[in-house]
Amino acid sequence: MPPHRKVASPDWKETMTKYIIAPSIVSADYLRLRENIETLEAAGAGWIHVDVMDGHFVPNITMGPFLVQAYKRASKLPLDVHLMIEQPERYLEAFAKAGATNLTVHVETCPHLYRTLQQIKSLNCAAGVTLNPGTPVSLIEPVLHLADLVLVMSVNPGFSNQVFLPDMVAKVAQVRRKLDEIKSSAYLEVDGGINADNLPQLKAAGANVFVSAHALFSHPQGIEAGMAALKAAIEQPTGSKVRNV
Repeated sequence: MPPHRKVASPDWKETMTKYIIAPSIVSADYLRLRENIETLEAAGAGWIHVDVMDGHFVPNITMGPFLVQAYKRASKLPLDVHLMIEQPERYLEAFAKAGATNLTVHVETCPHLYRTLQQIKSLNCAAGVTLNPGTPVSLIEPVLHLADLVLVMSVNPGFSNQVFLPDMVAKVAQVRRKLDEIKSSAYLEVDGGINADNLPQLKAAGANVFVSAHALFSHPQGIEAGMAALKAAIEQPTGSKVRNV
């Protein structure tokens, strides 16, 4: 098994003790990209989250494999590539060759989701599945056993600096229960409006990877202070358990 697959597929018990902050690189200062990445690495980031948008599935356009290749050269961290695009199966090989560690696709864009996740695995990438806030968890249940990670969107995808949707805490808890039922080793990731205030709720619900953009890159005291705040939030004792739905 290639080393980067181990990053996204830990032992089942380790899944509940290892927490990762994944900065969303789309919000970085592109004139200081290498400097931003080096700062994130030194501050304790675990993955680099890469949002790929096509202007069709989501109302914004970001980047393609060429920029993923640049991130790979600039960082030693795993690249967590989130494909917010239509027909993602057409581009999986290109992103894998560019250096993606994880490739996550939307259930809403994959009519043959089982086959798409198998295709990702065949490219020696960790296979991720994600769903929008309005999409029920039941739609991904048939493929949870194939997933190396499950991403719950806590905003409607397409733009950075959106307000966190608090209803998604219960959704995270629901996904965690489903993963635990099958003893899945998949990471449970959350993306959208994550900050030091809501992160403890998501941790209590069972999430262990936290994508953050504005709370890091727009922190008044800089990236290091933003990372410190998120890490402190992770270290907070988990409060009362979030009710599974």
